[in-house]
Amino acid sequence: MHDIRTELSRRILILDGAMGTMLQRRGLQGNSESFNLSDPEIIGEIHNEYIKAGADIITTNSFSANSISQSEYGLSEKAEQMAEAAARIARKAADEAPRKVWVAGSVGPTSKSLSLAQDIGDPVFRSYSFDEMSEAFEVQIRGLVHGGVDLLLFETCFDALNTKAALYALEHIPEAKDIPVMISASMSDRSGRTLTGQTMEAFFRSIQHCYPLSFGLNCSLGAEEMIPLIAEVASFATCAVSCYPNAGLPNEMGEYDETPSQMAESVRKMALAGSVNIVGGCCGTTPEHIKAMAEAVKGISPRMVPEPDNVLYVSGLESVSVDRKNNFTNVGERTNVAGSRKFAKLIAAGDYETGLQIAAQQIENGASIIDINMDDAMLDSRLEMEKFLRYVSNDPAVAKAAIMIDSSHWETLVTGLKNAQGKCIVNSISLKEGEEVFIEKAREIKALGAAIIVIAFDEEGQATTYDRKVEICQRAYSLLTEKVGVRACDIIFDVNVLPVGTGIPEHSRYGIDFIEAVRWIKANLPGCRTSGGISNLSFSFRGNNEVREAMHSVFLYHAISAGLDMGIVNPGMLRVYDEIEPELLKCVEDVILDSDAEATERLIDKASQILEDKNSGEVIPRPEGPEATCAARPIRENGRLAASGRCLTGADSSPSVAEPAEATVEERLIRALVKGDSSRLERDINECLAKYDKPVQIIDGPLMSGMARVGELFGAGKMFLPQVVKSAKTMKNAVALLQPYIEEGAGESERKKPRIVFATVKGDVHDIGKNITGIVLNCNGFEVIDLGVMVPKETILEKAAETSADLIGVSGLITPSLYQMEEICKEMTIRGMTTPLLVGGAAASALHTAVKLAPLYDHVFYAQDASASAVLANQLIADREGTEAAEHQKQEHLRELYAQSSQKKAGHTTCDPFPASSFIKGEPLKNIVAKVLGIDEVMPFFDWNLFAAIWGIKAGSGHEELRKLRGDALEEIDRLKRENACTITISARFDSCHSEGDDIVSQDFRLPMFRQEGGRSLADFVPADEHGFDSPMGMFALSVHTGSHPESCDCPACSTDYGPMLARAVRLTLAEAASEWLSEHIHKSLPQGFEVAKVIKPAAGYSSCPDHTLKRDILRLLPESERLGISLLDSCAMIPDASICGLIFIHPDASYPEIRRVSQKAIDDYALRRGMSDSDKARFLGHLL
Repeated sequence: MHDIRTELSRRILILDGAMGTMLQRRGLQGNSESFNLSDPEIIGEIHNEYIKAGADIITTNSFSANSISQSEYGLSEKAEQMAEAAARIARKAADEAPRKVWVAGSVGPTSKSLSLAQDIGDPVFRSYSFDEMSEAFEVQIRGLVHGGVDLLLFETCFDALNTKAALYALEHIPEAKDIPVMISASMSDRSGRTLTGQTMEAFFRSIQHCYPLSFGLNCSLGAEEMIPLIAEVASFATCAVSCYPNAGLPNEMGEYDETPSQMAESVRKMALAGSVNIVGGCCGTTPEHIKAMAEAVKGISPRMVPEPDNVLYVSGLESVSVDRKNNFTNVGERTNVAGSRKFAKLIAAGDYETGLQIAAQQIENGASIIDINMDDAMLDSRLEMEKFLRYVSNDPAVAKAAIMIDSSHWETLVTGLKNAQGKCIVNSISLKEGEEVFIEKAREIKALGAAIIVIAFDEEGQATTYDRKVEICQRAYSLLTEKVGVRACDIIFDVNVLPVGTGIPEHSRYGIDFIEAVRWIKANLPGCRTSGGISNLSFSFRGNNEVREAMHSVFLYHAISAGLDMGIVNPGMLRVYDEIEPELLKCVEDVILDSDAEATERLIDKASQILEDKNSGEVIPRPEGPEATCAARPIRENGRLAASGRCLTGADSSPSVAEPAEATVEERLIRALVKGDSSRLERDINECLAKYDKPVQIIDGPLMSGMARVGELFGAGKMFLPQVVKSAKTMKNAVALLQPYIEEGAGESERKKPRIVFATVKGDVHDIGKNITGIVLNCNGFEVIDLGVMVPKETILEKAAETSADLIGVSGLITPSLYQMEEICKEMTIRGMTTPLLVGGAAASALHTAVKLAPLYDHVFYAQDASASAVLANQLIADREGTEAAEHQKQEHLRELYAQSSQKKAGHTTCDPFPASSFIKGEPLKNIVAKVLGIDEVMPFFDWNLFAAIWGIKAGSGHEELRKLRGDALEEIDRLKRENACTITISARFDSCHSEGDDIVSQDFRLPMFRQEGGRSLADFVPADEHGFDSPMGMFALSVHTGSHPESCDCPACSTDYGPMLARAVRLTLAEAASEWLSEHIHKSLPQGFEVAKVIKPAAGYSSCPDHTLKRDILRLLPESERLGISLLDSCAMIPDASICGLIFIHPDASYPEIRRVSQKAIDDYALRRGMSDSDKARFLGHLL
């Protein structure tokens, strides 16, 4: 057995010459690959001639044996047959050779480009998608592998994205796993760039993830012209280097004139320079050329292959090294719809050309990597990512930079990677969904050749402390390097840059903990890189750019010293460290490093002074007369809240304006609240007590006026979060001083504050904005009940009912939170609630609220920020009817604008159908007939996070309570086993199915599916009828019984005691565990070649399969379903409640399409296909409108 790597270390190997030239000599022209089928003997003879000339590696006659290239001849269906025949012919010649000869399966790039637009007037259109091209390569490679090749040679590559599509195809061919890969690029001219404009090194970085046996150049140029280019390749390639040029440059007739001796002399120069490991010939070369080259390099030592360095390389058209030896790497942040309002407006308007100008400006300002994010509620982030990246690839000024694909949507990340020719960075993945999902995503990213940013986030939430950051990064590092095989230098840790200087004690170490976590990573996780979103740090001081710039610069100074490699930062928001004013530098440094307990106070004063200095030219008259007392209080006109009066410090004054000597007690209290100063509070409260009849009048008067002024200044950006926190503490101190007098007041009615229940929605852990809004609302006299983060809708609404809340407020930062907001709206309508719902956070918008939420609930309103929330909340309390009418009018206007915009757009884009090769052929899997599972069989799948969520407890909080709960649950499970009191029964049926339109069809049934306009349908995961074959699809139901109903009734309505509630939570979690058992069972039953296929089980009535009535069909079709003991109510709710009923799909790209709002036409069409009555249509499908 000859190992080619060993042989490469001993001598320069010889590759054969041109197949096409030799075919032409024999009078064969046209579709060369067809001759594998019609003239195999001639192909074999040519191989033998090259072997006789000295070739160590012969290439198969399969360059264009792919369906895309063969479509030009109408022979697409013959592509795999041609490739396999080519391999078998070469295999026979190699096996009959008198010495070891390797067979390299030739894979050409096709004539199409994934990176370059075919029509300059339409930069987005491509003849083929990445997946279509990858499928074509996959068929070709399968043929070559089945034909017996030793190597795979991807040659004459002119577009790295095409090559990445070919390499991606390899991931779906298990039998090709151990076959070495050779890659050879073709330069467009002597500049050393491909046709797409990529440098040789940038191309190499794009494909380096496949660990090629060799990388080099072929075609385009003659040997002499390639000498300097191949020397450059040799300087960076961490693998063997190959070179097989043309026989000179073509003459006027397109022929090659360079003689064997001329070409051999040039190749010898390359060898003597130590630049090559493999040499051969391309266009115009013959066995004579190969023989001359073999003799010319004989005895010359091959190039020494260097060990890979530990540097992170990424690329666009040019290579970028993220290496601290060179410099800190700046990532441009302005091509982010969530971070740049200007860019967001351009993308929404479809003005991609101007969007490119923003990207180009960042690069001109020093960004070598640009972060691109399209996550917005009103955008299709996947589609917009694809469009913008296709524009980028046609603009060299932007395409030269490496791309950071940034999204919270997995599909958008993958789409981005499939539309960028360079080596990208994915921003980001985390352990939030557990190790299995984390590993699966990491493998896909690795297959697509990108580096990975890992956020310090796990199942328990975001890491905010040093210990948690270190713990998560260590765990992620082990998983990535040991289980996925990611190189350490392709791992980038973001340990969460969080706001400092907030005035909240828990935040004081956010800065220093980040810096120290970076230092630990560099010391303990060798090779990894570190990054962070720098602008988050100064969030508390928004509106004061001088302070923010200083904070960014100081933070970077210390973080870079600790080992920070890169950061997402606006260069325009940075100052030179040594040029920061000394006092400001000291304040900022003490806050970031947490080196002084009073640092935040000093920075607040300094920030205020900076604002004062800016406004020092303004002279604002002080109010006089009666208006001065409570000038800042909201003024009510006709019962409605009007604009606030001017505060004593003036509309544009800083909160630190000196107090006039003649100030009244009311003025002093207002100023004390604005400044957060309690030093004279007791004296002023006592003076007010002597002046006012009742203590509550002091709260309703000057104290509330002061807090209103605080909200006004904060909304104008003239107070910062830590100052607001101080103001809230001063207000609390004032009320505490008054409390004894309130309690003493004979018969005095208790003052009632308006009450709001606040939460970040389920699935979202971001709470900074929510917390700020809560503080501001507190300042405006609201009682805020904050439920925290990741709160289920049931918990929010039940708490609102329990506390008789006047308002409900929900927040979300990531776009999946919008779906949760929709679910809350639906639930509030179902419950008949009328409580105003305020939605906010970075994910929300006025347009989304008007178009998506308001139709679901009549009383939902958008609050842009903390200040707007306070104003809207006050207005709703003061005049709800008038305020709602005004808000509804705004929403209607937005809906009209949206409808007009939608009419201007072209019709819906549709998802491409999956190729036939992606579906399982053959017999369906075996049915499962009422199988009874033991508790021990499903316990490995018991999800304790889900169990905690049933109780409304988020993972990572209330550890003591969770430990107790878990202990009680284990006791309950032991009891169930001991008393044999639990029956888990599962049935599953598998049928051979295909799709007809959006219907899933088998011999026994037809099940209509919904399709979100422009998106996927579950019907996509079975083969279309035109493919001509069926594929397995299933359905299932399961139940968990722990007693009969109603004697052992522990349904939610009856479960008021801890014991029954615990039993119910255990039962529900056991049902989910049984569902996971089924997934594992199916995976083990999959046929060879589909082991990595995904199994999804959309439940009837949920977002992917939103028709609850499908449960009737499933239970009817399942074998012996009566043994499951499941009964359906008229509403299609299942008894027992621990029951699951759904469909099963098996496909490499299976996913859960979200069917949200669809058109009336779509609902009518579905109902017609389903045979639904009008009443059932309205009852079961009306929520989709």
